[in-house]
Amino acid sequence: MLKKRIIPLMLLLDERLVKTVQFDTWRDVGDPVKSASVYNSQYTDELVLLNIARQSRSIDQLAELIPEIAKVSFMPLSVGGGINRFDDAAYLINQGADKIIINSAAYANPELITQIADKFGRQAVIVSIDTKHQDSQHVLYSHCGQQAETISLEQHINTCQQAGAGEFMIQSIDHDGMMSGFDLELLNQVVAISKIPVIGCSGSGDYQHLKQAFVETGVSALGCGSLFNFSDSNPIRAKNYLTNYNLAFKQV
Repeated sequence: MLKKRIIPLMLLLDERLVKTVQFDTWRDVGDPVKSASVYNSQYTDELVLLNIARQSRSIDQLAELIPEIAKVSFMPLSVGGGINRFDDAAYLINQGADKIIINSAAYANPELITQIADKFGRQAVIVSIDTKHQDSQHVLYSHCGQQAETISLEQHINTCQQAGAGEFMIQSIDHDGMMSGFDLELLNQVVAISKIPVIGCSGSGDYQHLKQAFVETGVSALGCGSLFNFSDSNPIRAKNYLTNYNLAFKQV
């Protein structure tokens, strides 16, 4: 049985971690290195670090943080935000990142996915897709939710799969930070199209939301931000709850 995963999402903005609501307003939630250390002590499966600064899209902050996080955390680390060239991805992996997350660049330059996959393996490439529900369809957005793309969800998934993506990370802008549950219809649509693992994000507010998403959509993993930032929940408690429903997780 393929093991499910719980993945904390850490959003980086000007050297601090924040949690957004619908990709707009945000609250400070702490220091990235200290937070990574806490998640490490809670036997987290993986960790995602995304630079969401809209003005400064360089990889410099990510590159500086990766070695610091590696000192206090031993879980796989996926990083993204402002990665537009193969050299950016290679540099971050050489700094210690395990996976590279591509979003905006996947629309303009899907060849970048191929370049990273050919050099480091498909498992090293996650394509992040941000969507908003408009006129009864899922419209895709790039550049931190600021720019609508004309390609359909199905076309983009197929293009990225063919280019060499190893996973998809799906974020609903509408559900982001609302803590009212995942967009199950969106996740089911992506899982039905995708031939590679899918990480569902946006909307976790309690363990029931996690159970519902795992059971009803077939996602391989769930990314959580608000659940761990604004409640006494943590990955250990989440897994203990979910194992009661015959969901298998990596043992530590």
